[in-house]
Amino acid sequence: MQKPVRYLSLDAMRGWTVAAMLLVNNAGDWNHVLPWLEHAEWSGCSPADLIFPLFLFIAGLSLECSFTPALEQGISPDVLRKQAIWRGVRLFALGVFLHGLASLTIDGRAFRLMGVLQRIGIVFAVAACLMLHWRSERSRWAVLVTLLTPHSALLLAGGTLLPHQNLSDRIDTALLGTLAYQFDPATGWAQDPEGLLSTLGAVCSTLAGIQAATLLRTGRLRQLFWLATGSLLAGILLAMILPWNKQLWTASFVCWTSGWAMLFLLASHWLLDIRGFPAIGRSFGRNAIAAYAGSWIMACLLALTGWGAQLYRLVFIPYLVPLLGDAWSSAAFAASLTVVFGVLTWWMARKNWRIVI
Repeated sequence: MQKPVRYLSLDAMRGWTVAAMLLVNNAGDWNHVLPWLEHAEWSGCSPADLIFPLFLFIAGLSLECSFTPALEQGISPDVLRKQAIWRGVRLFALGVFLHGLASLTIDGRAFRLMGVLQRIGIVFAVAACLMLHWRSERSRWAVLVTLLTPHSALLLAGGTLLPHQNLSDRIDTALLGTLAYQFDPATGWAQDPEGLLSTLGAVCSTLAGIQAATLLRTGRLRQLFWLATGSLLAGILLAMILPWNKQLWTASFVCWTSGWAMLFLLASHWLLDIRGFPAIGRSFGRNAIAAYAGSWIMACLLALTGWGAQLYRLVFIPYLVPLLGDAWSSAAFAASLTVVFGVLTWWMARKNWRIVI
């Protein structure tokens, strides 16, 4: 059987996205962070807020580019469904393990049930099941709208979108409680950017990636461009009703971030797959989850031993702060860790090693 086409652009995009995650998550000094490396405090969309939806969009690209050719070759949907669900379970379990490790090694860090890998696991499994059940483009668009519409209606029916008072936070308070990202013992309020209700919106980001990959695989690049443009416009218009909000994963946020992801896909595909430019970052992308988990474990070890703070105090503060300032020095520390894992994944690619979760 002919193997599915593997686009260099997808691996490279995934690599750049994970590198950006590491850059955002590992500041040397959290009191001094560059503005574009910080998430919006509540509503809004900073460059850092584009990273996670882009990763979920790429997960959708990968699903379409691997599962659809497999279906065309006669592989049973049930086999693929079981593979997707099992992978989702493994990703969720890895996320829980990493958060458990963080709670044991970082002072003041409480255990958190949900998180980035947990959301990826849930969304990957759900999106895969949806795409395997609804095979036509039209039906998948219908599913996307069907999920996004009640999600928006529920948020609006909640009465307010303010922190702790919106429906999403109220659900997380009731169901996650102390296991949420933030929990205030005095008020009993909980808040989680990877909470339960917002997962519906995150699934839609992945479904958008599936639809974009369908256009990519069939060579309808012009249509993909206009879809990206329409998605950005929809994101702007919907923001008048439901503002861009990563923590709530609003419909406007889905459209806005998906539009930029589609343009990123088009640019990457044209440069790498068509024009043949070097796929810088591809090795990072082929071991993306391993790099993310590895950087998390390293951060835990640096916190446990105190080596991270000591390294920053002995090297970055005396030598870089006078030259670059506090915020750029803090970013340089994160960039250094990112480079370490970039070199590690490059070496793994040279050895043809790939860790698949």
